[in-house]
Amino acid sequence: MRGQQLENVKLKPKIVDLFCGAGGLSLGAARAGFNVCCAIDLDSEALTAHHRNFPNSIHRSTDISSLTGQVLLESFANQYLDGIIGGPPCQGFSPMGKRNKYDKRNRLFIDFFRIVSEARPKFFMAENVPGILNELNDEIRNKAFDYVKKDYILLEPMTLAASDYGAPTIRKRVFFIGYLRDEMNPLMDETFKPAADVETVKVKDALLGLPNMIKPGWQTEEQGWRIVHADGKGNFASRLHGHIPAGVGNPVALERLKKQSRASGCLGTVHSREVAERYGNIECGKSDPISKSYKLDPEGFCPTLRAGTGPDKGSFQAVRPLHPTQNRVITPREAARLQGFPDWYQFAPTKWHSFRQIGSSVSPIISEAVLSSIFNSVIA
Repeated sequence: MRGQQLENVKLKPKIVDLFCGAGGLSLGAARAGFNVCCAIDLDSEALTAHHRNFPNSIHRSTDISSLTGQVLLESFANQYLDGIIGGPPCQGFSPMGKRNKYDKRNRLFIDFFRIVSEARPKFFMAENVPGILNELNDEIRNKAFDYVKKDYILLEPMTLAASDYGAPTIRKRVFFIGYLRDEMNPLMDETFKPAADVETVKVKDALLGLPNMIKPGWQTEEQGWRIVHADGKGNFASRLHGHIPAGVGNPVALERLKKQSRASGCLGTVHSREVAERYGNIECGKSDPISKSYKLDPEGFCPTLRAGTGPDKGSFQAVRPLHPTQNRVITPREAARLQGFPDWYQFAPTKWHSFRQIGSSVSPIISEAVLSSIFNSVIA
């Protein structure tokens, strides 16, 4: 049965995820109907997490700046691709950073479009932070578009909020989409508007079914496996334990969720009594004046989760939100729920790496919505 499922996957439109991270775009693509045949990233921890969830995809630790479209086709895609997706590094464009237009990582945005021009897939989709549209980055965007504007129909950059598509986070991203005229049915901006009946998912809805009481001593990976439930109705709730694409998912995680109702990532954090008491006195929707941690409003959306800094910048943990009813910061599993990931999805076993992977990712809720619209336009 599994062999037949994998054969069916091979018949699906084939895409590559560049700068794949832990797989927010990949999961949305797989749920939209695509076969994520290959995922590429230089972050070994993120690539390991992606491999745990996409065991049948090819994974490569490759410097995108040295990758060519021809190598991509010959080595990873068997000479043909329907699409290339990816989220080039955003640190040089983010308002949370220094907005350094000379940041070397900014060049990777251009490299994404260069690879598209060399591999010539039917379509491409790149995403980044809204800061990339700042006039300071006009030169970078123009250089990138120069690679594809001759052959591809380019849509205007679209700034979309995940909460408008049924995710419990307000996280905004800019999507850059292009397609070959003779290989795709027409795509228009209106194609990507949220459905009129899209559900509104708040913080309280996202956390429903997760354990509130988290012991600070739950520090190991095994201790973080706790009983969870997919309570509630609608699109979001149904995707917490279901809508698992063929060939996607870690077998152990899927089995433990199915038979034991357990999910990983329910890890505790040790707070002093004074800190816990201070957190308890903060109103929902307000921030702690010392740690700057925002206390989640159960009736609101989660603000954008931050990734923190990598080893090259000191490996600083990003400020984590506070749980709306418990005097503590949120767990990795709660962060995953707030970002729109299902309970069976796996991240790194440590808090630092898992929060970094979740904070760096696109919500799979919005990526599925956007890529479903593209999938419907792909000509077989």
